[in-house]
Amino acid sequence: MFRARLAMITAFTFAVVAIDAPRAQSPGQGPIQSQPLPPPPSPPSPPAAQPAPAQPAPPGTAAPSADPFGEEVVIAAKTIVFLKGHGTWDSAFETLVDSFKSVYGFLDGLKIKPAGPAMTIYTATDDTGFEFEAAVPIAEAPANPPRGDIAIGKSPAGKMLKFVHRGSYDAMDTTYEAITNYLDSKQLEAQENFIEEYVTDPLTTPEDRLVVNVFVPVK
Repeated sequence: MFRARLAMITAFTFAVVAIDAPRAQSPGQGPIQSQPLPPPPSPPSPPAAQPAPAQPAPPGTAAPSADPFGEEVVIAAKTIVFLKGHGTWDSAFETLVDSFKSVYGFLDGLKIKPAGPAMTIYTATDDTGFEFEAAVPIAEAPANPPRGDIAIGKSPAGKMLKFVHRGSYDAMDTTYEAITNYLDSKQLEAQENFIEEYVTDPLTTPEDRLVVNVFVPVK
């Protein structure tokens, strides 16, 4: 899985997009006449060029999008309620949804409102599975801390690169492959813990309409 490779990625530089200047047209020159003559008829205008049809992005590259891909950001730590767990990539989405249900159930029981979108903090990954914290930000820690599997803590903070995924959770492998290739090409060393922040609620949004911010911390 491409998520498992993020702990071993290296490279970073900013790309500069060159914009071609429009070509200058040379003015036409007509013959010199001793007597004024009526102007010759104007040639017909050439047909307007049609834009080339959009081509699909090659495998392992980010699809064309208005979303930033590899934007450098600084993330502040947030107070979070989280549930630790582990899962396999084959059933990752189902595992995360079940974990968030438990976290939201705990918050509902204490009448605590979330202070931001849910997030998954990946603490370890390999080719078959992962360890994670299913976290929900809150304004402040409750007076009586929870016991058992649910805990209070702080989310990761610092300089990170932001990538945006739109679509099904199964299709995130393509996004992670593009992230891996991006970081490899930029020679940036990434830290192991990375974050998925769910702009759309994973419990209520159709899976094929998810919007997920992926934050990759860098050294």
